[in-house]
Amino acid sequence: MIAARQTLLRTVAVMLLLVLIGSCASSRKSARSVESRLMEMHDRWQGTPYVLGGTSRSGVDCSAFVMIVMREQFGINLPRTTREQMRTGTRVRKSRLRAGDMVFFRTGRNTYHVGIMLDGDRFLHASTSRGPMVSRLDERYWSRRYLRSRRIM
Repeated sequence: MIAARQTLLRTVAVMLLLVLIGSCASSRKSARSVESRLMEMHDRWQGTPYVLGGTSRSGVDCSAFVMIVMREQFGINLPRTTREQMRTGTRVRKSRLRAGDMVFFRTGRNTYHVGIMLDGDRFLHASTSRGPMVSRLDERYWSRRYLRSRRIM
């Protein structure tokens, strides 16, 4: 009886360990999946000019680009403007950012900018000078203007 109970406990422990290992692997896989889907949109939209108020391949602004990427790649409907997007999801600390989180910047007195985190310090956004591109949070320009982050997935 005692041997059967010990065998059962070992079996349960192994099963729990396998579940934990599987969930860690799927978390890493899902993070890679988010990044690859975001980079797919980067590749598809690269070369599109920045146009304030634009919502198409002929011209797009930062909030429209984020809105389109999230809808097409993840089925998430976001509001159209950066100010409205800043109120969606939940607040997330800069130290806890992960792929898919939205990052916001104050670029002028009443002007805001939005992008989507990739890995580590990189984010995808529609730049006013180059259209859709990848930048780094630790670049001097962006680090000085960082405002907040929001998680929607």
